[in-house]
Amino acid sequence: MTALPRRQAWKALQAHYKNARHMHLRTLFAEDPERGTRLTIEAVGLFLDYSKNRITDDTIRLLVQLAEESGLQDRIEAMFRGEKINITENRAVLHVALRAPRDTSIMVDGENVVPKVHAVLDRMTEFSNRIRSGAWKGHTGKRIRNVVNIGIGGSDLGPVMAYEALKHYSERDMTFRFVSNVDATDFKEAVRDLHADETLFIVSSKTFTTLETMTNANSARDWSLTGLGGDPSSVAKHFVAVSTNAEAVAKFGIDTANMFPFWDWVGGRYSMFSAIGLSTMLAIGPDHFHAMLDGCHQMDEHFRTAPIAENLPALMGLLTIWYVDFFRAETVAVLPYDQYLKRFPAYLQQLAMESNGKHVTREGKRVAYETSPVYWGEPGTNGQHSFYQLIHQGTRLIPCDFIGFQHSLNPLGRHHELLMANVFAQAEALAFGKTAEEVKQEGTPDWLVPHRVFEGNRPSNTLLAERLNPEVLGKLVALYEHSVFTQGIVWHIDSFDQWGVELGKVLAQRIIPELESTEEPPLHHDSSTNNLIRRHRAKARPNT
Repeated sequence: MTALPRRQAWKALQAHYKNARHMHLRTLFAEDPERGTRLTIEAVGLFLDYSKNRITDDTIRLLVQLAEESGLQDRIEAMFRGEKINITENRAVLHVALRAPRDTSIMVDGENVVPKVHAVLDRMTEFSNRIRSGAWKGHTGKRIRNVVNIGIGGSDLGPVMAYEALKHYSERDMTFRFVSNVDATDFKEAVRDLHADETLFIVSSKTFTTLETMTNANSARDWSLTGLGGDPSSVAKHFVAVSTNAEAVAKFGIDTANMFPFWDWVGGRYSMFSAIGLSTMLAIGPDHFHAMLDGCHQMDEHFRTAPIAENLPALMGLLTIWYVDFFRAETVAVLPYDQYLKRFPAYLQQLAMESNGKHVTREGKRVAYETSPVYWGEPGTNGQHSFYQLIHQGTRLIPCDFIGFQHSLNPLGRHHELLMANVFAQAEALAFGKTAEEVKQEGTPDWLVPHRVFEGNRPSNTLLAERLNPEVLGKLVALYEHSVFTQGIVWHIDSFDQWGVELGKVLAQRIIPELESTEEPPLHHDSSTNNLIRRHRAKARPNT
């Protein structure tokens, strides 16, 4: 593979950018009256208006050429074939298999993995039905009314986001909580008003050794045993595991019949549709969970088969590259205008930044260009009264993704029309702004004019769907998954490992015994870390 800076399309884009950077969206729209209807794509129930981007037809042509020269289509096919495209861990990358229909064949090491996927889904369905119907009884014979998911990273962010996004469809007679932080406050607040005899814990850890997860799981077991009279046999009625380590699960006290596995070809940040989604299925029910999988699969097939210029995820990924590597944009704002999607930007942070926050190519050579931007955002309209000031009039270029829905799940008077008016107005204001002449025509004093000018030319995408339901949520998640994939292929990085999370975890294991030691330990860190450890020990353990 030719290095990115030497690809013909990359060189052409550099030359093209020299002219494109001076173009204003006001001019582009004035010169092309059909631009707002022409630069749109509708596929699998999602509508994308990308006309408010700082692009021309030549930009799109060159970005498509860049994707072709980067081998995007071949890499898509390699992923769907089950090839081990996670090269540093020698693993397949098959989150697409988690939502493949039963009759699909996806091979890994000569084995069709789809039957295994559906075997686990069937077990999840049976278990969910027992919990939701009350057939599963706790240790004292009471039904389960509270579910607490214990995980971290992909074992938490996906389930939390999906629960919040689909709360409208959830079982409202049940309470769902999520614990991820090793900070005791997270656990204590999650169980503060719960009763042990009605509470089920889902412990999600592939190895059943994750420090934060197992620390919280052990605290949960102690809390549960205290509330249930200390009988060790009660653990099996109030804990289930999402893991592959049967020995550790059994040692913990969980019946391995209630252990739900997943596979090494499921990356953590891509795992919410595996057994990691058990809490989601318990909340919304198996039928809605399968509708979410179907939405994912529809987007998977669109990504696999649509031409790049008409491919929603590919185009969004390429536009991100255009801004990151040519306009030097450092962040992307994701702005869902639906309160249910309040955790969606946080979910995308892991998906995008853990995937593409890399500084070396697949061959281990330092990249000579920028990779992942910072993803962030909040639901509209709240953000309009905080950080939108920076987006409109700040010195940084921040591309935005607006996400809206034609119908509200909770219609109330004028609320939804006001909400959607803000979606369209914000995108319009960012694109076209307000000139000094327009400000003066309003009678503004000359000294105040500069403060009220909006330069505009701030790019955005607008994504619309009919309503937020499980199927549409699946489409949105898969859309961003494949957009991130597209970026990684062009940047020629491994989007599926995450070695950057390891070093701090290793060092923490060294520091833990130094903090817990009853005697003053010898310290061999840098002077700052040594001083911080000593200061903490002096304050937290004043008598040692």
